[in-house]
Amino acid sequence: MRIDAKYLGLAALALLAAPAVQAQQAPTKVAIINIQSAILATKDGGVAREALRVKFESRSKDLEGRMAEINRKRETLQKAANTLSAEAREKQSREVEDLQKKYQWDAEDFQSDVQQEEQKLVGEIGNRMISIIDEYAKGQNFALVLDVSSQQSPVLWAASGIEITRDIVDLYDKKNAAGAAATPAAKPATPTAPPDAAPKKPAGVK
Repeated sequence: MRIDAKYLGLAALALLAAPAVQAQQAPTKVAIINIQSAILATKDGGVAREALRVKFESRSKDLEGRMAEINRKRETLQKAANTLSAEAREKQSREVEDLQKKYQWDAEDFQSDVQQEEQKLVGEIGNRMISIIDEYAKGQNFALVLDVSSQQSPVLWAASGIEITRDIVDLYDKKNAAGAAATPAAKPATPTAPPDAAPKKPAGVK
């Protein structure tokens, strides 16, 4: 069967045009990243964590000691509740409650200061990381990169192969040498949170 040359020409043009059409198509690939984990996993993140620990270590230990003292006083009062007079029991109970309230206020201030300092320390890391994610996503032809670090993330499930957290951490560390001298993260990433101090009334106290 003889094929007309003009059809061969049209077929050749169609094959040549196919790559161009594909190149013009919008990206469709999707990736996910845990941005919080990525920031903490960088060398700069290690430096920031250690700086945070050093800055708040003394306050954290002070709160722990005060909570232990409150618990000791409360336990002592509970054991002696039946032998103390009503007046003495009430006096000691007020003392424990006053210590408890002061502790609670200072613990809340501590948590607030730690959170503010965390945001300050990781802010620059996050901004630099966003630019790296932008460059990486464009280079990999991603249409969408979703952050799954929040509990409110709309992502219920994702294949492990589309997570780019480790890739972004590696790229960040290559482009930002500031954290090269980071100390090993053998100590807590953040200051120890003060113990929960829900007020408890000693036995026998109304």
